[in-house]
Amino acid sequence: MSPSEFLPTVWFCAVSVLWIGYLFLEGFDLGVGMLMKLFARNDAERRVLLNTVGPVWDGNEVWLLTAGGATFAAFPRWYASLFSGLYLPLLLALVALIFRAVAFEYRGKIVSARWTRAWDWAIALGSAVAAFCVGAMLALTTTGLPLNANGDRVGGPFAWFTVHAVIGGLALVGFALVHALAFLALKTDGEIRRRAHAAFVRWMPLGILPLVAWVIDVQLHGSKWWSWALTVIAAGAALASWALARRGSEGRAFLLMAIFLATGAAAIFSAVFPVVLPSTLDPAYSLTVGTASSSAYTLGLMSVVALIGLPLVLAYQSWTYWVFRKRITVGSIPTAHNVIPAFLVRAVTGGSPEGRRRAAEE
Repeated sequence: MSPSEFLPTVWFCAVSVLWIGYLFLEGFDLGVGMLMKLFARNDAERRVLLNTVGPVWDGNEVWLLTAGGATFAAFPRWYASLFSGLYLPLLLALVALIFRAVAFEYRGKIVSARWTRAWDWAIALGSAVAAFCVGAMLALTTTGLPLNANGDRVGGPFAWFTVHAVIGGLALVGFALVHALAFLALKTDGEIRRRAHAAFVRWMPLGILPLVAWVIDVQLHGSKWWSWALTVIAAGAALASWALARRGSEGRAFLLMAIFLATGAAAIFSAVFPVVLPSTLDPAYSLTVGTASSSAYTLGLMSVVALIGLPLVLAYQSWTYWVFRKRITVGSIPTAHNVIPAFLVRAVTGGSPEGRRRAAEE
């Protein structure tokens, strides 16, 4: 490998790792959001589900921003063709993530069944739409778009909506759901834990089926021996995860699901390398690591910044998960109650202890 190819290859691997990190962390995050309506039976259980991801969901989304930013800086032509060609699903994903984030913050502001029900739907639908759109975009990144010689997408606004896009969308939705069940079995206790464990054992083979189809499809259209080796490892990890879950080993089952995702995604990225965005019109129009990358100076500067910043981010996020590692039960959740904002209390009572007591009683 020549020096001019080394840094672009390194940054292709870095972008791949960022996407794998996002899919792993945001995977169970989005899945828990969907399970708000598919799994939880009452408001107490929904509050348990929210509290399992409450301290970490916004940090998980940083991986998406970092993956997009790294693509923009390291591979500007890839970024331009991908984000302009997939403008509609990208917009839908962003709107869904915004609604989801607002719902996380606003759901508990008022004690009202109608209020919480509306925000529960916002979380569930926002998570599902975001997962489907992100999965569809990643699938098209590896299977191709109708790009012309200028890197522009040819066709109408729904030219991206293909069989590959549907498979990719369903792959991420299905994986997120079973990954979230494995996470809930690991993070909760009591009735929710038992039901999550049983649901994972029951639905895991079906949930990962679209992702398996995506991996195999990419391998059949252009693979290397090491991408096939990663595919075999991914298949073994999936089988082992299911077998261990049946035996009640929740921690190992969750870890092997992570290995399944990492090796499966790595098999996809390594199979298409050095192409970063295939053209379905003419292979000559495809964008590659060499043709889409920034200058060597830019990539070198980015490498220095990443070597300093990435360990700090990983250390902080690992610390966050360690602090909030304990299991959560329905009994851990306090009774819902309205809270009077401090500035309103001061405005009404003047800040006196007696006034605060009367305001709290009212």
